[in-house]
Amino acid sequence: MKENLRCLVTGVTGYIGGRLVPELLKKGYRVRVLSRDTDRLQGRPWIDEVEVVEADVLQPETLPAALQDIDVAYYLIHSMSGEGSSEFYNRDIQAARNFGKTASEQNVDRIIYLGGLGDPDDQLSEHLASRQKTGAILRESEVSVTEFRAAIVVGSGSKSFEMVRYLTERVPMMICPSWVYSKVQPIAIRNVLQYLVSTIKKPETRDKIIEIGGSSVITYADMMKIYAEVNGLKRILIPVPVLSPTLSSYWVHWMTPVPASLARPLIEGLKNDVIVKNDKAQKLFPEITPLSYKRAVELAMARIDTDDVETTWNDALISSKGDEEPVILKTKEGLNIERRIQTVNASSQQVFDTFSSLGGVKGWPVFQWAWKLRGILDRLVGGVGFRRGRRHPKELRVGDALDFWRVEAIKPGELLRLRAEMKLPGKAWLEFQAIEQDSQTTKLVQSAYFAPKGLLGLLYWYGIYPFHSLIFSRMIEKLSQQAEKNKYS
Repeated sequence: MKENLRCLVTGVTGYIGGRLVPELLKKGYRVRVLSRDTDRLQGRPWIDEVEVVEADVLQPETLPAALQDIDVAYYLIHSMSGEGSSEFYNRDIQAARNFGKTASEQNVDRIIYLGGLGDPDDQLSEHLASRQKTGAILRESEVSVTEFRAAIVVGSGSKSFEMVRYLTERVPMMICPSWVYSKVQPIAIRNVLQYLVSTIKKPETRDKIIEIGGSSVITYADMMKIYAEVNGLKRILIPVPVLSPTLSSYWVHWMTPVPASLARPLIEGLKNDVIVKNDKAQKLFPEITPLSYKRAVELAMARIDTDDVETTWNDALISSKGDEEPVILKTKEGLNIERRIQTVNASSQQVFDTFSSLGGVKGWPVFQWAWKLRGILDRLVGGVGFRRGRRHPKELRVGDALDFWRVEAIKPGELLRLRAEMKLPGKAWLEFQAIEQDSQTTKLVQSAYFAPKGLLGLLYWYGIYPFHSLIFSRMIEKLSQQAEKNKYS
């Protein structure tokens, strides 16, 4: 095998790709990553260890630079939208065709693709069919292709697992359509990564379709019951004969972080049994022991239940696009995120100095009375309240108390992250970033994160959003004004 193998990873801002890169680096491979917007990779812990190329699989003229001198290319791209049309299907097919053609022209030795399980003889949903058709299109190129097919990937942050997690946590008694009794063979994220990395050194896996799954063949109803058991919850499932994918997707939309546009293609695919039909993976990878679904849930929850959410915040959600909305509301890795972005005519250090001096005697830039009232209410229920102030009027260090926050992370001139210590039905953080654009301009990013605990936490988040919207929108404006004023003082 060629020494100093060079790998290209696509989909690095996605769930699998972002976790694959560090695993390849651990093995000593040289890694290049492809992204449509390289600014979205800000904060990745491995960014200085890889080569970054900006390209788009739907723009074939951008691909030669990404695939030049590559030995192994990981194709981890697929669409999940389209509002019920064939739009996402067509995008997947065209993207795979562009990628395969360019890989062949650039003499790439091998493509490794992660697709979806499902018996092709069944009437597969458009989403599942597109996953398998993508593999077929890649095989039409003159490049050797290894295609893995998996069902639900179990890990904190994967869409399918988060859908199960939120439904189970938030709905004590759930009306279940027939699809929750389809059979599925979920697989732990760590097993998926083992297969993806190990296959490089296994020439016998070339030009193979390999079905992979965990050790548990269960139903989606079983998945929710086991999740409830692991987390000490009691849940009742009531089967109903009919509940259309559209109605189901809207139910998921309101009860989980997964929007209806993403939930519907997932739900439509749940009508099919997605289980491993042969022992090819076991024969080719005898060293890999697939985990049970219960064990995979336990490992995922161990990560979710810790206060270390750095992996979530390393998933750069900030884009450099000029038409970017100034307010971003989304959920990732179990966190509700409310983000505001504003360009400031000041240096990054001046912006950092402004937000790192918040609290204490100086107070907060807007609605100081509201912050004090929140502290009083917290004290009434036994919380720390608002009276702790801060150790120093300007300097901060990790572990410092700041009113009812605790400094969790600080990068001088760049970032301040505060963890809430008031009593809440969940966990909350407030983060500020100063991202230098040039010597005179800085992008100020203000983010509120909330990890709700059960239904009460969800109701709390949406209940206080109107107040957050008012306070946080005014706060970023005031911080920007103060930073620009300090520029001339």
